[in-house]
Amino acid sequence: MKEDFLTYQAQTSPHPLGLEISRASGSYIYDHKDKVYLDFVAGVSACTLGHCHPKIVDAVKNQAEKYMHVMVYGEFALAPATTFCKLLAAQLPKSLDTTYMVNSGTEAIEGAIKLARRYTGRSELISAKNAYHGNTMGSLSLLGREERKSPFRPLIPDVKFIDFNAEADLKKITTKTAAVILETIQGGAGFILPKDGYLEKVRKRCTETGSLLILDEIQPGFGRTGKLFAFQHYNCVPDILVMGKGMASGLPVGAFTASKNMMASLQDNPKLGHITTFGGNPVIAAASLATLREVTESQLMAETLEKEKLFRKLLQHAAIKEIRGKGLMLALIVEESEIANQIILKSMDEGLLLFWLLFEPKAVRISPPLTISIDEIEKGCAIILRILDGIK
Repeated sequence: MKEDFLTYQAQTSPHPLGLEISRASGSYIYDHKDKVYLDFVAGVSACTLGHCHPKIVDAVKNQAEKYMHVMVYGEFALAPATTFCKLLAAQLPKSLDTTYMVNSGTEAIEGAIKLARRYTGRSELISAKNAYHGNTMGSLSLLGREERKSPFRPLIPDVKFIDFNAEADLKKITTKTAAVILETIQGGAGFILPKDGYLEKVRKRCTETGSLLILDEIQPGFGRTGKLFAFQHYNCVPDILVMGKGMASGLPVGAFTASKNMMASLQDNPKLGHITTFGGNPVIAAASLATLREVTESQLMAETLEKEKLFRKLLQHAAIKEIRGKGLMLALIVEESEIANQIILKSMDEGLLLFWLLFEPKAVRISPPLTISIDEIEKGCAIILRILDGIK
């Protein structure tokens, strides 16, 4: 299968890991030889409840037996999507009451860009340097790394950049700005947290200039930081909230949420201002609903913060300079990129899955399922420490 994978399936890098997967369950993935891997990646923060969680599997099976795709998004009332959106609204501030479901995080960013420009009548967008919001053309335009954008130019116009956490840059937000788009926690840049009330200051400046604030919660959302969404830690309510990844615990999905009044601007002039065939798919929505219920009705979010403390307690080593992030969105920062590479590759040999971050070569991603056990955390950390002891 690996040979066929390399021959017939498009690759995203010169040297993919190429594990041949046979099955996955809970915190573990099994290859074609039945070797077991403890998963500290969770599909890059997508598998919120681990692999094949019984409540997700049951939700998918039950919905698939009733109906699957029946009509393009927004025409028929489908119980899984409607119930999900209603329950989500109950968990959010009153201004975030209407949700548009799509197929991925990057599509949700595209929809949020369109909504902001349509609602404000302005064109200028402001993003952060080292930002990552996806890879479609609009999302790529917001990417704060020119070397990744230049091969695909021209991109969408009127995009400017500020430094994340730099208060002085907020003066660049003006009455020409349609929206400021930020990751609540910068992901690809190295799991950078906002500091010194930064998001509150961005919110204040956006309110002063009539600009919208879009927060990208594609990675930290759905309990990963100990709150349903990371913005709930920072006393800052966005005008548009973008989500994806862990929303359906491993199935392809995304969404953006705003006020009903704002979202109505996509209904007319022109009609079908944003349209998607498979957004809100009932099977995916059923998985999203089951995920949201489990995250909000269980103790997983509170446990996530305790598990963070355990990771920080166990992962103390001279080679680890710091641990960035919040909850179960953590990054080990080491002195050299080659050390990070060795940790990730040697851990895989030892039956532990870790991964890289896009723009910080000295980082090692730790983003396990929220359901990971204390024993599994201890087991995985012991592997990391053993590998670090062997690196010269």
